[in-house]
Amino acid sequence: MNAELDLLVSLGDYDRPQEVADRAVQAEELGFDRITVGETTGWDIVPPLTLAADRTDELGISTNVISPYSRTPAMLAQTALTLQAAADGRYRFGIGPSSPAITERWHGMEFDRPLRRTRETIEIMRRVYDEGNPAYEGDVFDVPGLGYERGPTENPPPIDLGTLGPKATEMAGRFGDGWAPQMFTADGLRDRLEDLERGVELADKDRSDLRVAPIVRVIAGEDRQEVRQKARGAIAFMLGAYGPYYGNSVAEQGYPDVVSEIRAAWQDRNTDAMAAALPDEVLDELAAAGTPDEVREWIEAYGEIDGVDAVQIGFINGISEDEKHTTMETVADLG
Repeated sequence: MNAELDLLVSLGDYDRPQEVADRAVQAEELGFDRITVGETTGWDIVPPLTLAADRTDELGISTNVISPYSRTPAMLAQTALTLQAAADGRYRFGIGPSSPAITERWHGMEFDRPLRRTRETIEIMRRVYDEGNPAYEGDVFDVPGLGYERGPTENPPPIDLGTLGPKATEMAGRFGDGWAPQMFTADGLRDRLEDLERGVELADKDRSDLRVAPIVRVIAGEDRQEVRQKARGAIAFMLGAYGPYYGNSVAEQGYPDVVSEIRAAWQDRNTDAMAAALPDEVLDELAAAGTPDEVREWIEAYGEIDGVDAVQIGFINGISEDEKHTTMETVADLG
C-alpha cells in the first residue's frame, strides 16, 4: 500500500501514561509510521507523548486533536515546540474546532466562533514559530506580545486540522499543513477533498505539501459475526451519542434516515436498537470490520483513494487487548 499507516490510540484505554509509550514501541516494531493521540477530558496529552517520543527512534508522534479552547494560543505553541524537541523533529501538532460539550461543560468556555478561533490560534502559533512572539490583533484574540525565550524556530512542527464540514475543511487546506478527517465514506471523502483543494488554491500552496490522513475505525478477527457486531455498536454510538457533528456529516453523505433512527434510539438510551439501526452497507462504508483478509482489503482500497497520504487506524471502542493485537498485526502487513 502506498499510503502510510498511523495508529490512533485512546488515552482512556491505559492505566498509566507509560503504557501509551509501550504501545508506541509496539507500533514502531510492527512498522507503523506514526502514533497519534487525542485529548478530551482524560489525561493531559503531553506526558504520554513525551514518554512515547523518548522510547522510539523513527515513529512519528502526533496529537489528534487538541481543542483551541483548552489552552491559550501561545501555550499551544509552547506545547507543540516542546513535543517537537522531545521527538527530535518527528512531531505533528493537530488541532480541531472541538465541540460544545467539551468546550462548555469541561473547559468552561463559550463555544463561540469555533472556526475563527481555530484560524487565529494557528496564526498566533505561527507567529511564535517564525518570529518568537505571539503579538496579534484579531477578532477573537488581541495579544500585545512578549518574546518567546527560545526565539524563532528553524524546524517547527507541522499543524494538522481535524475537520468535517466544507468550510472547516477549506480552512484546513488554506491554513494547515495536513487534514485528519473522521467518519467519511470513500465517496464522502472524495467530495470533501474538493473543499480542501479550494483552500489550498486560496493560499496559493502546493497540494503535495499537505498530509491527508483520514481516521478509520478498525477491528479484525476470525469470528466475523462477533467483531462486526462490536463495530456496529461502536459506530452507531458515535453517530447517535457523540454530539451532532459525526451524525450530521454521515447524514449529509447520504444516510439521513439511518442517522435519524439511531438518534431516536439514543433518546431512549437503547444501545441495542442503535446498533440494529445501522445496516451492513453503511457499516461497511464507515469501518473496516471483519476477518483479517477483509480488513486488509478495506484498508488497502481506502488508502488508494486519490489524495490520501496516510490511513489512521483507530480501534473500535471497548475491544479486548487480544483484539487490538490482532488488528494491529493484520493492518501492519500492509506496511
